[in-house]
Amino acid sequence: MTSRPDAFPAGGTGRPWEAGGAGAIDESTRRRYARAGFGHPAGLGTRPALLIIDVQYRTVGTRPMPFDEAVEEFTTSCGEVGWDAVGNIGALLGFFREAGWPVLYPHVAPKRSYDAGRLGAKVPGIMDIPERGYDFVAEVAPAEDDVLLPKRHPSAFFGTPLTSYLVEAGVDTLVVTGCTTSGCVRSSVADAFSLNFRVAVPNDAVYDRSPVVHEVNLFDMAQKYADVVSTAELLPRLAAVRNEQQQTGGSR
Repeated sequence: MTSRPDAFPAGGTGRPWEAGGAGAIDESTRRRYARAGFGHPAGLGTRPALLIIDVQYRTVGTRPMPFDEAVEEFTTSCGEVGWDAVGNIGALLGFFREAGWPVLYPHVAPKRSYDAGRLGAKVPGIMDIPERGYDFVAEVAPAEDDVLLPKRHPSAFFGTPLTSYLVEAGVDTLVVTGCTTSGCVRSSVADAFSLNFRVAVPNDAVYDRSPVVHEVNLFDMAQKYADVVSTAELLPRLAAVRNEQQQTGGSR
């Protein structure tokens, strides 16, 4: 099978389970998915948008801290891994702003008693986050022309006008960043895929509170729903899309 010229090759640094290390994904699991034909790269389209999901102080803390210390500040914090991701999100954000491409911020608004629902029963600690925790992290905070999408459920698509914004902008590709890898990122990626968008997930621009859960969900998304790569691998591909737009007059 010949891959698309803009597709991501397997085995890049954004796919740690292929790097030969002793990660969470064992050889038997990798072999089973390969034999079943999963995991082929899809590549990028021609009109990308960037999603920055829930990058708020409640998910990273007000400063980089080890996990056990971070959860003393906000119970929903993922600790210093979140701050590691913020740097890569910032690189992608700078690129998208320079290219004039859409940037959208699906985010959890402060929780009230009427928001509790099943989430409040399943994770009661999420109902008691101080409002300061819901502020966007300053290093990757929205600008005036960015789209803010308050959400009450894991997926950025559920109960929000996200799809409408993407259709209006002619978007065909989503770069999904933020947190958590296993929660709001994964559910948003699955919905985007189901709506027939191309999806790229920079593995070092998403984060979770458990490295095992993070890797397993990256692996599963890479097999079924998205191209999982590193930020360093993704940026040149995005630059190629931007250059093609400029040559054909197709930029926004």
